[in-house]
Amino acid sequence: MRAWLLSAALGLLLLSQGAMAGTVLIVGDSISAAFGLDTRQGWVSLLQQRLQAQGLDDKVVNASISGDTSAGGLARLPALLAEHKPSLVVLELGGNDGLRGQQPAQLQQNLASMIEQSQKAGARVLLLGMRIPPNYGPRYTQAFEKVYASLAEEKKVPFVPFFLEGVGGVPGMMQDDGLHPAAGAQATLLENVWPTLKPLL
Repeated sequence: MRAWLLSAALGLLLLSQGAMAGTVLIVGDSISAAFGLDTRQGWVSLLQQRLQAQGLDDKVVNASISGDTSAGGLARLPALLAEHKPSLVVLELGGNDGLRGQQPAQLQQNLASMIEQSQKAGARVLLLGMRIPPNYGPRYTQAFEKVYASLAEEKKVPFVPFFLEGVGGVPGMMQDDGLHPAAGAQATLLENVWPTLKPLL
């Protein structure tokens, strides 16, 4: 009898763990789309591998598109939420907004709307912060960087202050174009995200 009860309890535990598994939706640009690389080398693919290695059944959906802006992500988001019903949405956008000199206020508005829509759909949100090269001038670069911290505080969402920490501008970590992380940098990108992402699963 005791063995049967133990077996039943174990079965229920496994079922509950399976029920808790969700979908992690990555909405990003070329950095998360693994531009210039085999997608299997990208940090998003490495994330799926890590989840499996740790016995987690969460599914990772990479909805990142090279060249995408916050406006593009905002336009795509409703269909993505409806299709995938994610439990967690990771927002990795803004770099292209900055490189095009778009207003930080517009970036903040777009990301805020994406956060609100994701939360309304029942998903948690993780915001990945970006920075712009210093040649854009201190006023613009500081205003751009501040967008992410301000949103995280306002919307009460966890965020990674600088997704490219240890990668951006580091010799050997970027591709020849100086804009996209190399294959050897992908593990670092994952490590930058993992401590904040894991508790949200």
